[in-house]
Amino acid sequence: MIKAIPNLKLFLLLIFLSLVIFLADSVHFMDFFKRGAFYLTNPISFGLYSTNQQIKRQFNFIFEARRAARENKALKEQMGDLLSENAGLRKKLAETEALVAQEQYLDPRIYNLIPARPIGLSRNLRIDKGESSNIKIGQVVVFKDNFIGKVIEISAQAANVRLLSDPDSKVAAFSQGLSGKARGVLSGQFGTDFLFDKILHEEQIKAGDLVYSEGTEGYLPRGLILGKVKEVMERENEIFKQAKVEPVFSLRDLDLVFVIGES
Repeated sequence: MIKAIPNLKLFLLLIFLSLVIFLADSVHFMDFFKRGAFYLTNPISFGLYSTNQQIKRQFNFIFEARRAARENKALKEQMGDLLSENAGLRKKLAETEALVAQEQYLDPRIYNLIPARPIGLSRNLRIDKGESSNIKIGQVVVFKDNFIGKVIEISAQAANVRLLSDPDSKVAAFSQGLSGKARGVLSGQFGTDFLFDKILHEEQIKAGDLVYSEGTEGYLPRGLILGKVKEVMERENEIFKQAKVEPVFSLRDLDLVFVIGES
């Protein structure tokens, strides 16, 4: 009971002060103090409000930046897909145009032309088509009306083509020019030139004449261009004369070749 008395006094004192303040405010006696408190606390309130707005803006910026980054990533992925699709369409268009151009030289009603892309060039030409595309050993590879070589090795997805420049390559051939025709055998040599051999001295051949396939091998169509005569070499004591033959184009410039498949 003794301890409760001070608490009761404090309670009554607070009630009394509350009544005094209420009465003072009712007669506008507290306006001066209220204005003073307003002027003192207003800068603090404004500062807190400004800080709150800045924090909101920073969080909004972070959220927007993250969203923009996600959208940018999505756009880049879409752009990559579109570029890939565009490249694929261009590739198919180029193959279609090349096939249409190729069919002007070899009749598609007679020859089954399989397009292939060169993927390597050393002693042999490597192409991106193999057994899965029905490529077989011994098949001829052409570009327009030019003979490129013969398939000698295959895997499921690729094949190696022996070129005319290979020393193991030998093709029955004939040259044709304004002065006449000459027959012989075109052999490969290490380097870019070929050797046109076994030409009779009485047969006419000059530099600039085109050399064509004779077609006697069975696998090779007649009349495919093998190269162009670069130099004629005649020796009086020899039974035959020879000629150096050069390619009419560079294999490195080819984006597409054609394999003559089974009909």
